[in-house]
Amino acid sequence: MPASTSSAGRADAPILLVQLTDTHLLAEPDAVMCQVNTDASLRAVLDLVRANGHRPDLLLATGDLSQDGSPASYQRLRERLEQTDWPVRCLPGNHDAPHTLRQALGLWTQPVTDIGAWRIILLDSTVPGSDAGHIDETQFDLLERAAALAGERHILVALHHNPVQMDSKWTDTMMVDNAPALFQQLANLPRTRVLLWGHVHQAFDRRRHHLRMLATPSTCFQFAIRDGRHVLDDAALPGYRWLKLYRDGSLATGVRRIDAAAWRDL
Repeated sequence: MPASTSSAGRADAPILLVQLTDTHLLAEPDAVMCQVNTDASLRAVLDLVRANGHRPDLLLATGDLSQDGSPASYQRLRERLEQTDWPVRCLPGNHDAPHTLRQALGLWTQPVTDIGAWRIILLDSTVPGSDAGHIDETQFDLLERAAALAGERHILVALHHNPVQMDSKWTDTMMVDNAPALFQQLANLPRTRVLLWGHVHQAFDRRRHHLRMLATPSTCFQFAIRDGRHVLDDAALPGYRWLKLYRDGSLATGVRRIDAAAWRDL
């Protein structure tokens, strides 16, 4: 049975989701990656969520939660998110240790959650020993079964790896390698309204038939494609995505980023 959150009985109010992604926590809380203390940047983004008055009905953390797969990094993430008192769901990314993640985060990793008029389905796109993504038959079966049992609910599907190229001038070898099969299955699931991912450390918003396809900045360092090359984007700031999901299947969404002063103070 899928889990349900406590907000499922609310009348016509939209469901508020917040997506955090690519936190890249390390075993030591003062460790730095790409010149960023990833613990400090996560705290700054969580402070921004609160400052914006966003109290999510569900927080989605979409992979690369740890950089080194260490138990300590997942335990700190758990402690940090438990302090918010928000319902949480997580999925693994290519830098995560999926077994360790699931041990540490427990019920947060369950793949199907019903909330109001929506069903949230989390897919595991990780491939052991690889940075690339792949949707295997187990995950396709999960998607098919969960969608078939969704009833009249609208569906949001989340995964870590991007199923589309972020830039036509750059060949992405780390995206979902069987994305056409995923889109073929989603084409047969018309109640699927949103396909949401992390991994790319940048914002993305595009429509594909009945789907709204969304990607979100990392809570730490950002990426960009420049002159056909994949580079760190020092000009882009950490942030999160909010989504309001309405009972009629429509949605509103946007990205919020910490301000430059907060970034300098990290």
